[in-house]
Amino acid sequence: MAAAGTAAGPAGPEPMPSYAQLVQRGWGSALAAARGCADCGWGLARRGLAEHAHLAPPELLLLALCALGWTALRSAATSRLFRPLAKRCRLQPRDAAKMPESAWKFLFYLGAWSYSTYLLFGTDYPFFHDPPSVFYDWKTGMAVPRDIAVAYLLQGSFYGHSIYATLYLDAWRKDSVVMLIHHVVTLVLIISSYAFRYHKVGILVLFLHDISDVQLEFTKLNVYFKSRGGSHHRLHAVAADLGCLSFSLSWFWFRLYWFPLKVLYATSYCSLRSVPDIPFYFFFNALLLLLTLMNLYWFLYIVAFAAKVLTGQVRELKDVREYDTAEALSPKPSKAEDPGPAPSPQVPEPTSP
Repeated sequence: MAAAGTAAGPAGPEPMPSYAQLVQRGWGSALAAARGCADCGWGLARRGLAEHAHLAPPELLLLALCALGWTALRSAATSRLFRPLAKRCRLQPRDAAKMPESAWKFLFYLGAWSYSTYLLFGTDYPFFHDPPSVFYDWKTGMAVPRDIAVAYLLQGSFYGHSIYATLYLDAWRKDSVVMLIHHVVTLVLIISSYAFRYHKVGILVLFLHDISDVQLEFTKLNVYFKSRGGSHHRLHAVAADLGCLSFSLSWFWFRLYWFPLKVLYATSYCSLRSVPDIPFYFFFNALLLLLTLMNLYWFLYIVAFAAKVLTGQVRELKDVREYDTAEALSPKPSKAEDPGPAPSPQVPEPTSP
């Protein structure tokens, strides 16, 4: 295994490739790596873990404690802030039951995305404008900058909390199984990329995904508040419509355009140019490809919703995930946030990382 990457990259940022170049170069690099791997197997994987994974038990313990902290903070915020706010604003009972979950996620993703935006555009990190640079000067066990380590701790612990929340706190939805798989894949990516010091590409992945969640939860909150007090509030209705449009566009642009052409291109093709024997190449690229497929899966729901709006089957945006109630399964009520009767059937919304 190579211990370090190249000392420096090209003189300037590499132009972003096309989809065709991504497939051609990425697939070609993967095939070449597979043919050149004479000792691939469990033996190589065990040696790779022993030589290149750097994750101390205290770091895992801190991650677990922070995950418990997120759960406790959500419970306190729900009982002392979100529910009283819903009651004070006289939300409809069904909206009041769902509002705490959206408010909690909106606040977290807004803060997380703002911080990753600061890291990428408010510091000297060149990862967004030059994605191949994430592998320049890569070394086994290299130090993780403190500002990136903080982002990893917050995001990793939050997704640990989110696995528990999906199972026991959130309403069970038609796509909850896919959501659970998504959270597990994301947590594995966060922990393993930190251990193998692929933290630079990790920050780029988080930035490209969190913005969609900010817009999604913003839209849902405005949907809930537009009928508060038994009257129609036009400002919230317009904000919900604009949020839905912005969410749909950003989902494609960030997750299905920038993500594959910046992240997948860098990990599948550029990584081998900087570090020819980069450890766990296939493992990380397989997880990132799975993440891409889940993004595409949820985008199909967005397209289906847009089609129903354009054909007049949906005349009013009542909930961003309620565009096909006839095919939906009845969700279980939220165990922590919905003390009333179970809400009416609904279909899944796109949600992420």
